[in-house]
Amino acid sequence: MFGVGPLSVRYSFPLLATALLGGSLGCSSTDTSPAGAAGATMSGSSGSPGVAGASSAGAGLAGLAGAGTSGATGGIAGAASGGTSNAGGSGAAAGSPGGGSPGAGGSMGGASAAGASGAIGASGGSNDPVDARALVKALGVGTNIGNTLENTVTWETGWGQPLITQAFINGLASRGIKTVRVPVAWDTYATNGVIDPKKMDRVKQVVSWITGAGMYAIVNIHWDGGWINNEKGSPPFSLTPEIKTKFANYWKQIGTAFSGVDHKLILEGMNEEGSWTTDGQKYGTPNIPPLNEMNQLFVTTARAQGGFNATRALLIAGFNTDLDKTCVPAFTVPTDPAGAGKLFLSIHYYTPWTFTIKEQNEGTNDTQPVSTTWGTAAEKKALEDAFNKLATCSTDKKVPIILGEFGVTRGTAPYVRDSASRAAWMTAVASASKTRAIVPVLWDTGSEISRADGAFSAEFQQAFNAAK
Repeated sequence: MFGVGPLSVRYSFPLLATALLGGSLGCSSTDTSPAGAAGATMSGSSGSPGVAGASSAGAGLAGLAGAGTSGATGGIAGAASGGTSNAGGSGAAAGSPGGGSPGAGGSMGGASAAGASGAIGASGGSNDPVDARALVKALGVGTNIGNTLENTVTWETGWGQPLITQAFINGLASRGIKTVRVPVAWDTYATNGVIDPKKMDRVKQVVSWITGAGMYAIVNIHWDGGWINNEKGSPPFSLTPEIKTKFANYWKQIGTAFSGVDHKLILEGMNEEGSWTTDGQKYGTPNIPPLNEMNQLFVTTARAQGGFNATRALLIAGFNTDLDKTCVPAFTVPTDPAGAGKLFLSIHYYTPWTFTIKEQNEGTNDTQPVSTTWGTAAEKKALEDAFNKLATCSTDKKVPIILGEFGVTRGTAPYVRDSASRAAWMTAVASASKTRAIVPVLWDTGSEISRADGAFSAEFQQAFNAAK
């Protein structure tokens, strides 16, 4: 997802199972669905068909955590390798002005005195084999830190979000969140293909807070301007040798940087990517083999970067993370050099998009008007049918599912969503996930979870209770 708005979501995709997005949830969408033309009214930006411009509101800070992040990085390395309190201590000495106290690097970064190394070792340490299906329960219910480190305007704060703090991360853990997905824009701020080391350190720091609090972290390459999908190319959505080289280059850097972080970290190759053929249709037809190729390139490249990368869980992308476009014979699971059982498949769910995402009607000829309520018998059955299909897909392809994004906009007048319907939809998704061994990860940008202390909205609390 990418965009800014009340649900404040940034969707970097052509979204999921049904024709999705254009604007809503605050999207600067590169959607390939018919909704793409709607634009991102919630993001405060005008939208051209399928590409709603990103809001430039909020200059914010430069998005750098500061030189102190190197201390937290040292702490992470110490924890990942079973480091001593001295390894963590050096992290603590450096600290970080990017959120959290100067002692954060050491206390969360692997000092055995802090208890972090024990928590990690119990569920994913260096001597524990990774079994993706067995991890599902440990991953519990998760959330995204959306519109933040994947920001392409002013990193971390350009879409109106505050800097991530350790208090926020600890608040998530204290309320029972088990997994935190960290979407990241790398290419926007790279120089000649080299990732900005300060930004790498900042991502490492956030990951150290997450794993140090006993949670799992997922780090990806998010939309990042749509370069993987070649959205500005001719034709758009075409895979090129240059894109493949660039993709492998970034995963070599990311993999190397995180090689010492243990199995509490999951790497995710892409967000909502997938190439499209040009057949005279507005968006064309899904061309799945190139996505299969990119997933294989991700797995092979990540595994080759050594350390925990050799055996950690990896998250591969469905076609646009769309259920219906992924649960087909043409989509294949990569061959994993680490052997079977260490991959997850990413799917996102925002159906029906007229309720979860769409921000406004497009005149009297709009055939798919905004819906402010959800919960009819037919709608509930459609959701159950979709998750039954996803469960069957998981079994057939022998790969567990992480529902990397789900969420529903609050809407804006006159299309404010009914609160009870929002709660019912999120609860239905969370419950459907739990009963089918799927990991539900909320897409959030501060609408459902407070960025100050991790407190839940009343609606999300109901969904969380149903799935925890």
